Amino acid sequence: MSALCENRALVVPGDVLYEGRIRTGENTYRNQGKVSATRVGLVDYGRGMVSVIALEAGFSPLVGDLVVGNVTDIELGQWLVNIDAPSEAVLNIPDAIDAPFRSDIVMPEILDVGDTVVAKIVDMDRRRTPIISILGKGLGKVEEGFIKRLTPSKIPRLIGKKGSMVNMILKETGCNIVIGQNGRILIQGKTREQEMMVVRVIDKIEREAHISGLTNRVQEYLRKLKEENN
Repeated sequence: MSALCENRALVVPGDVLYEGRIRTGENTYRNQGKVSATRVGLVDYGRGMVSVIALEAGFSPLVGDLVVGNVTDIELGQWLVNIDAPSEAVLNIPDAIDAPFRSDIVMPEILDVGDTVVAKIVDMDRRRTPIISILGKGLGKVEEGFIKRLTPSKIPRLIGKKGSMVNMILKETGCNIVIGQNGRILIQGKTREQEMMVVRVIDKIEREAHISGLTNRVQEYLRKLKEENN
């Protein structure tokens, strides 16, 4: 039994990752005692399992995910919200205002088409349509800031182990950052220069997520950006 790649090595579909008995995780399959990759990504060996962290995978919504989306339509008692999932998410009146639907509610006064929201996925219906809520701390209609996108599978690299990467970015830029698991990131800074530092760091993570030593490179990059702004 042996691992055939270094941990976090870049692999492509068909690459053999492991020979012998081991549990297969995401984006892998077993054939004749060997585990191979099904996607381009980073191999991850951990706790008796081998997985591949896909670099170009789309967003697969799960209950509990924090997402950033925009309202695309208003229907009776609910809003449809684009969260870059296979289907639009549904936001029902009780999950928006913590009260039952009434015919006299003017829904566009609460949320209108084009509004941006920070929400949490609270359920999935039988068709796998995400049901979202904007009730809770840090959730709701976005009043300021702007959205930057990152490939959803690279969101863990932006967050870092135990939040190490994002906390460093917060400290060095002074910006507030809301990270949606769907790859939409809300950036709110006191100055345009601070916000653009975050944008440039996210672009660097997008390009280099598959290369080891990312945290140290981002730290050095932030230092240079701060020097440029002084």
